[in-house]
Amino acid sequence: MAIFGYVRVSTLQQANEGESLETQLKQITSYSSLKGYEIPPENFITERGVSGSMEFEKRPEGSRLIERLSGGDILIFSKLDRAFRNTRNALNTLHDLKERGVSVHFIDLGGDVTNDGIGSVIFTILSAFATFERERIATRIREVKQVQKAEGRFLGGFTRFGYKVVNERLVKNPAQQKIIKEMRDMRRRGMSLRRISGWLNQAHNLKMSHSTVATLIA
Repeated sequence: MAIFGYVRVSTLQQANEGESLETQLKQITSYSSLKGYEIPPENFITERGVSGSMEFEKRPEGSRLIERLSGGDILIFSKLDRAFRNTRNALNTLHDLKERGVSVHFIDLGGDVTNDGIGSVIFTILSAFATFERERIATRIREVKQVQKAEGRFLGGFTRFGYKVVNERLVKNPAQQKIIKEMRDMRRRGMSLRRISGWLNQAHNLKMSHSTVATLIA
């Protein structure tokens, strides 16, 4: 039988707000001592800079840990969200480990969730809530971005020719708008898109394909 402890942080912010690796290690060490377990240093698995939304078996250290575990082993986490943020992955991983005879402990859930019926129910419920919270945050972020976009806020990415960013807002670039107007005048006079593209290169040292020109003057 081998005892393992798993700790994870995804960002520096988490490390500064009470979810540090050191905090998790202390929690697991204290819990292990109370249970009479001893975890050798090499069995503390540390996952740095990995999001909890990534499936456990696809994480660099998580995948290696899964391969090391065998029947009779014990795996300890300080909190549910250090292991999973996805209900399906949480339940599938727990089921697979239980089938292999591995006991999984979550300190914030009171201990073993594989052999205790109540612990297993709590694990299922909280896993679902973790997924719900992650999806709720993602929805809120999308809504905020939609509002900011409607207000004319620049949200990052490519700045279209003819515009510039001023105080986080996308506004017209007078110099480039003047060039676009000249391009439209040329097009109205019957000049081909390829010729306009060539003119841009010669007169303004701007390399644009004829398809880009078509988009700008549409």
